[in-house]
Amino acid sequence: MDVLTLFGLVAVTAMLVTYALEDRSHWFVLLFAMSCVLGSAYGFLQGAWPFGVVEAIWALVALRRWHLRPR
Repeated sequence: MDVLTLFGLVAVTAMLVTYALEDRSHWFVLLFAMSCVLGSAYGFLQGAWPFGVVEAIWALVALRRWHLRPR
């Protein structure tokens, strides 16, 4: 497994875990947004730019949800 694949695995795993824990704290929504940014970076680095674009959009959606979520 090369470094790029490991990076992608970590990014997608972080997305899964933080998404599952979003109901526990608004901070998990922010962490989900950050992991989407990592997933987007992975997509662009891998050359799968559609994946990178979709993950970037998900990051923006999650940031908006974090901003609007009551603390």
